[in-house]
Amino acid sequence: MKRKLTLLGILILFAFIGNAQKFVYTPKNPSFGGNTFNYQWLMSSAQAQDLTKDKAEESKFESYRSDPVDDFKESLNRQILSRLSRQLIDDQFGEEALKEGTYELGDYRIQVGNNDEGVTVNIVDNKTGATTDVTVPYF
Repeated sequence: MKRKLTLLGILILFAFIGNAQKFVYTPKNPSFGGNTFNYQWLMSSAQAQDLTKDKAEESKFESYRSDPVDDFKESLNRQILSRLSRQLIDDQFGEEALKEGTYELGDYRIQVGNNDEGVTVNIVDNKTGATTDVTVPYF
């Protein structure tokens, strides 16, 4: 009996001394009401675990690894087309007229002709088949 009384006394003592606390769920994710300062940590953890590759991200860096010969070729084509456009404008509004004909420049075929509206220039990219038509009106 004495033993039961001692055990009961210890339980009563712990009941008065020990305080219970409430269990409160606090979400970590700020989207669900958690602390907003957790966002960066959650985002960096998700990106570190992400094993998939983004196609747009890969293609962005492919342009830096391009072939110098292809870069030179594109630069040369751009310069020729730029010079041709300057010559076209100068000849159209200058003393001499632009000569009609078809010109092959790198990957481009350029056809120059006159019609009622003005000088027409048809540029065809031989690699892709893309066509650009430009008309410089008479003044």
